[in-house]
Amino acid sequence: MHETKPYIALLCTLLMLAPAGVNARDNDKPGTPGPSGQDNPQPAMSQPHGVYRKVTYPYRAKSVEPPVVANSGRLDALLRGGNLYLSLQDTIALALENNLDIAIQRYGPQLADAAVLQAEAGGFARGVSTSVTAGPAGATVSTSGTTPGTNQNAASQASAATASAVGGSVLQSSGPAIPNLDPALTSNLSWSHLTTPQSSAFTTGTNSLINKQDISDFAIQKSFLTGTAVSLGLNNNSTTSNSVRNDFNPSTTSSLGISITQHLLQGFGTAVNSRQIRIARSNREVSDLTLKLQVETTVAAVMELYWELVAFNENVRVARDAVAAAQRLYEDNQRQVEVGTLAPIEVTRAEAQIAAGQQQLTIAQTSVLQEESILKTALSRTGVSSPAVADAHIITTDQINIPDVEPINPIQDLTAMALSARPELAQSRIQLQNQALTIRGSKNSLLPTLDAVAAVSNGALAGQPNTLPAPPGTVHSNNPFFVGGYGQVLTQIFQRNFPNYSLGFNLNIPIWNRSAQAQVINDELTLRQQQLGLTRLENQVRLDVVNAVIGLTQARAQYQSAAKATVLQAQTLDAEQKKLALGASTILNVIQDQQALTAAQSNEVAAKAAYARAKVELDRSTGQILNNNNISMDEAVRGVVARPPSPLPAPPAQPQK
Repeated sequence: MHETKPYIALLCTLLMLAPAGVNARDNDKPGTPGPSGQDNPQPAMSQPHGVYRKVTYPYRAKSVEPPVVANSGRLDALLRGGNLYLSLQDTIALALENNLDIAIQRYGPQLADAAVLQAEAGGFARGVSTSVTAGPAGATVSTSGTTPGTNQNAASQASAATASAVGGSVLQSSGPAIPNLDPALTSNLSWSHLTTPQSSAFTTGTNSLINKQDISDFAIQKSFLTGTAVSLGLNNNSTTSNSVRNDFNPSTTSSLGISITQHLLQGFGTAVNSRQIRIARSNREVSDLTLKLQVETTVAAVMELYWELVAFNENVRVARDAVAAAQRLYEDNQRQVEVGTLAPIEVTRAEAQIAAGQQQLTIAQTSVLQEESILKTALSRTGVSSPAVADAHIITTDQINIPDVEPINPIQDLTAMALSARPELAQSRIQLQNQALTIRGSKNSLLPTLDAVAAVSNGALAGQPNTLPAPPGTVHSNNPFFVGGYGQVLTQIFQRNFPNYSLGFNLNIPIWNRSAQAQVINDELTLRQQQLGLTRLENQVRLDVVNAVIGLTQARAQYQSAAKATVLQAQTLDAEQKKLALGASTILNVIQDQQALTAAQSNEVAAKAAYARAKVELDRSTGQILNNNNISMDEAVRGVVARPPSPLPAPPAQPQK
């Protein structure tokens, strides 16, 4: 065993040096900025301390922290006295901090980081998910009017176009194999005792040849993006034998050599061999864009839920006013019946009006409860499982305000804004770049394989003079140049006393090359499909903007008409009530006018909600929903909004006694 001590020491030295080279990667550290400039969190693992941990660090699994399932403190800060006070900005902030759709999508960039790490080691770049979860949908505000524009259809069509154009970022294996870019240390240690019977003692001087061999081979291999593979190896063979013809016994033969293989045609150059790294880094940007698209989708959905809840609350007010008006009419009729100036049937007619109003009030109140549950689920990680959240009544502190004059933006400017800002388009453009890199690899596979192989090695031999007597008529050489231990071996190696050189070429030319040709055709056709998909998506985005503008125009016109109808219907009811007081009208006419006023007020509320939804859709279709609502993607990535919760509204002043 003493002969192997130098080899074991050399192995330990190489093991201590190898991890430093393997781990010298800047982007292996947590918090490294990603391609988009955002913080790029890596799976948590403390930096190694101590020699042993540094050596074993590359072979330990990196732990990932479990997800946070508790709500942010903002939700508790907005809960007071069983009520959840929400402004629109607080609603958006809670969605950024607690919405599970966004939280799930935050893992996308981290998965892309792992794919980049794999590609930088020479692995195949994995695809990334581009699917986005649709935001929660609430109940539609009841209205006799029409839905403004085709906002929902346009949004769903845009989502379908995005999914078709971008897909799941699935990558195909095209082109020559990527070299393994992580160095590899290999070794072979063996100890053997061999006894071989000899038919003639002339060669070895014995009929039972006994050899003890200790083999220790070490090599380190590394490939490069240029298509170069380098291998440095040290081979040692220590032999102890009972052969009388050996001049040195025991003896050690060694060789230290380096071999270089360079691809000259297929697989040559960094442009081809780095394509998977570039694709993986591009996919990292796709993951950032997918997260941004998820944030936009979720924010748009919760904004629509908020404005719908505002409209539902106004519907409750309208229904209460209708019940109160019916109750007053009932009481008036009852007094007139008691004095004999009105037929009893009119009391029954008024009671029917109260019952119908109470039914509408119940529907409006339950719609509020349903909308609140949907909104609370979207703003809480625990949904309505928490009693404090489930039982809380949402108090909306913002109201729908429709400006007197709508800002006029040319449709061309809005379209240009959308084409430059929509994440779906940026994803598709990156996919086209990735496909172009894939085609570069598949075209390179058309070339024959031509490799240049060069090797240089130095041999050595050292040992002790054979103490066994030489066969009769011969003598042992006992050349002092070869007498010595492993130090003599190393001296001969580094003095290059026994050099060896070789140079050669390996050529492989496929006949017909149909497989590579088919792959190039397939990749080219895929590129053409993606180009048309991008054009279709751009057309869909333009249509999105046009529909959003039309929808906003229709919603504004619908609100103006509904508001005017409410004023006129109130005047009509007032006139009819005055005619009734003079005996020139009937109770039935008053009830009908009251019903018409309630319907007009409901239509006005629905029109205001439609305007709010159309405004949100215009911001979404132009890609400005984050900018127009002061939403920072950095806060969305971290899940922490810096601005404090909105101050709670002051309680109403108590009347003085």
